[in-house]
Amino acid sequence: MGGLVPAIVQDAETRNVLMMGYMNQEALDITIATKKVTFWSRSRQCLWTKGETSGHYLNLVDIADDCDHDTLLVKAIPDGPTCHTGTDTCWGEKNEKNPILFLSELQRFIEKRKEEMPESSYTTRLFRDGINKIAQKVGEEAVETIIEACNGNNEKLIYEGSDLLYHLLVMLTEKGLRIEDLAIQLQQRHDPEWDKRRRMEKAGK
Repeated sequence: MGGLVPAIVQDAETRNVLMMGYMNQEALDITIATKKVTFWSRSRQCLWTKGETSGHYLNLVDIADDCDHDTLLVKAIPDGPTCHTGTDTCWGEKNEKNPILFLSELQRFIEKRKEEMPESSYTTRLFRDGINKIAQKVGEEAVETIIEACNGNNEKLIYEGSDLLYHLLVMLTEKGLRIEDLAIQLQQRHDPEWDKRRRMEKAGK
């Protein structure tokens, strides 16, 4: 391709694909040096930095080539809409973060709290109280969630359910586990064959 390779740009935070352009070696070098994603324009036959006109730059986070070394994956954080038409992506999609991803982000924050143990932190106090107290808090929040599910309204249910999830993340962190471990377990159970394999494993013991 005359020294050009496709460069797929992904939002480093939302993980949504934003656009695809072409880079040559010079565009790649400038991107790495300036941390502003830069391409080679095939129509204009020149380099162009995304956002140099609109101000909607793509701020480089990471860049890697694929297994065949002929395509680049560029992870970046956009300053605004990526497409020249004004949409978030070149496919007209909204570049919105999946709220579920925040659970992983929150647990990373909780892990940092455990590592640093700042004095004024409620999370620090939980870790210092130990696993028995943490487990007790999970039980208390579970009961409060059940009460709101049966007798409260949805707003209160969401509030108490959030408390339950938070304390569950603290308990997982204390045990050296991640929320992804629960997701993997649920994913395995979603397999129609899972229950059959489970029964066979129990029968073999």
